[in-house]
This record gives sequence, C-alpha cells and structure tokens, in this order.
Amino acid sequence: MKQIKRKTQGGFTLAELMVVIVIIGLLVTVVAPNVFQRLGTARTSKVKADIRALDEAVTMYVMQNQGRLPEGLEELVEEDINGNTFIKQTSVPKDPWGYEYRFETLGGSKYRIWTDGADNAPGGEGEDRDYDSEMLKAE
Repeated sequence: MKQIKRKTQGGFTLAELMVVIVIIGLLVTVVAPNVFQRLGTARTSKVKADIRALDEAVTMYVMQNQGRLPEGLEELVEEDINGNTFIKQTSVPKDPWGYEYRFETLGGSKYRIWTDGADNAPGGEGEDRDYDSEMLKAE
C-alpha cells in the first residue's frame, strides 16, 4: 500500500503577520516624530546658510561695484566683465519650501534678504516663521 505524503507549505500564520504589523506600527509611532523634527531642523539650517551666503555675495557685489547694490539677487549669478559670478550656482537658490528668496533695498547701503517660511506669508511660527538677513546678523 502506498502512503500519501502531504506537502507542508511554508508561510506565516495570521497571528504572526499581525504581530509583525503591530511591531512596525509601534516603530513608526516612535521614529516618525523624530524624523519630522530633524527634517524641520535641517530646513532651518539650510535657510540660515543660504541667507548668509547670499548676504556675503551681496557684500562682494557692492565692493566690486563702487558701493552700488544689486537690483535683485539674479544679478549675483550674472557674469561680470571678467566672466565671474558672485555665487557658484547657475541660478539663485530657492528656500527649502521651493520659494524664491526675496531682496529689497532699504535706502542707502542697507538691504534685506528674506524668506516667508513654509506658508510663504509674512509672520508665523515654527516652519512658517520668517527668516531675514537682519535677524541672522543679530544672532
């Protein structure tokens, strides 16, 4: 008489899958807030670094143009008569939220470089906070 062998199929039981899903859920609830907090910190650091770099580029522009301020940040990427630019990029960088940095003259040799934050509107807190060159000089 022949014996019939049953093949045992490998796999996970429903209970094992549920345990894995619960563990993944717990990890996400612990890790996700830290990741988002770090992302916000990175954006803030980038804004500050960008504004400081643009501020230095404007200072160099003023020194090489007999005290004249640029009319806008776009002038910093245009080549001068020697083929040099005041920032290395081919275009003015955007803030971490994808908006353009703004530039205005305040009279005389004063100027301001700023971004309105994540909401692209004046005022706000957290990631919606405004950052400008005058504020960073005071830090």
